[in-house]
Parts: sequence; structure tokens; C-alpha cells
Amino acid sequence: MDLGIAGKRAVVCASSAGLGRACAEELARAGAIVVLNGRRADALEATAQSIRDETGADVRTVTGSVADVDVQEALIAAADGAVDILVNNNGGPPFRDFAAVDDDAIREGVENNMVTPIALVRRVLDGMVERRFGRIVNITSASVKTPLAGLDVSSGARAGLTGFLAGIAREVAHANVTINFLLPGSFDTDRLQSGQTLSAEASGRTVAEVRETAAATIPAQRFGFPEEFGAACAFLASDRAGYITGQSLLIDGGAYRGIL
Repeated sequence: MDLGIAGKRAVVCASSAGLGRACAEELARAGAIVVLNGRRADALEATAQSIRDETGADVRTVTGSVADVDVQEALIAAADGAVDILVNNNGGPPFRDFAAVDDDAIREGVENNMVTPIALVRRVLDGMVERRFGRIVNITSASVKTPLAGLDVSSGARAGLTGFLAGIAREVAHANVTINFLLPGSFDTDRLQSGQTLSAEASGRTVAEVRETAAATIPAQRFGFPEEFGAACAFLASDRAGYITGQSLLIDGGAYRGIL
């Protein structure tokens, strides 16, 4: 399927690895000009070169934390000052018992997972409206719909982002600008695997046993593949998805048991 975004300029935050990288790869395959972002210059450039080699796409990089105002400005500049597609993504707060969550942890979580993506939306939205094309995809978490103990800060901040942008999505829909949310469940990324390793060490089980137990709780009986997530992101960012806005797409292999 031709997604109709060849030559469009896409900024993908936190994209040197994991789900962010998967989104960047699919956008590059669709012919977009992709700006990658990450904290480690070596990992970021390695990812960029890998995507260039595979797709032949124009892939650019901006190193640093997306919460940094200078980095935000550099991301816009790297897209020639006109971002057509924005994929908001950032690492979530670590698992932490509520009793151990202090004011600083709450502020940091809200800053990284709500305030920062909103700031980026503010930077790109007017230009999208003027050009009559814009796609904003926010990677949040399945915990927005199914809050998990230990992820209270993440759940709250990401739910706040969803609520904040939901109304704005309706205000700009007339200009062919859409704002949507992707809610990942358990995807087989480095982050998931590292958590499973820690769980194995703490419980005295093997990593294979931990993985088997976790996968058995998912109706699909497996973890998600990052490329599946990337494909969903690319579709929401495409010209074909102009009638989808303000929606939260849960991708979790059926783990969420509700109907809403």
C-alpha cells in the first residue's frame, strides 16, 4: 500500500532503539525524510546508518533529551523547519511502589511524558494547519487503559497527555491534521527483556521461564514484534488515515479484557 507520505518530513523522538526505532524504520520505508533522536550519539548514528542502508531514505539525527528545549529546536531545524509527521515518544518512569514516589519523581514523570510531548505539538501544529497536512502520533502505554501497580506516574502522565490533546485533535481535524495515540502492550524490546532478566534474578527462575509465564497471560500467546507496532504507526501517519483522529489504539495481543 502506498501510504502517500514520500518526501514528508517526520520527527521520531527516542528512536535509536525499541518502538521508536520501529516507527522510524516504517516511515523511512514509506519514503519519508526521517529525523531520529536519542541520548547516545553512537547508538543513534548506528541506527540511522542501518535505516539508510536498508531503505535508501534520507535519515537525519539529533542527539539529546527531547525534554531539552535546545533539542526540540534542533529537531524542528533538522526537518527543514517544517515537520509533517511527529511521533512523540519518551522513556517511561521505572517501576516504583507508590510509597516510594516522591514529589520530584512525579514532576519528572509529568515533565517527560506529558509536558514535553505537548511542547513539541505546540511547536509543529500551526505549520501543519497552514500546509493542510499533519500527523501526530503519541506513543503512550497500555497502562492508560489498564493501570498497573508500580506504574502510577507513567499511567497518570500519559493519561493526562491523552486528555489534553483529545480536544485539540478535534480543533485541527478540518485542516487534515490528525492527533492519535498508540498504546503498546508487551513488545519484545530491549526494555522488556531487561525487565524479564531482573525478574528472573529476583525470583530464582530462568529468563525462559519468566518469558513463558508472561506470554501465557496474553491471548495471542506471544509478545508483540516491534515491526508490527511500527506498521501501525506508519499507517496512522499516512495520507490514508486522514479520517482517524483523537483515537487511542491499543496494541496488546488481546491482553486488555474490556470492550471500551
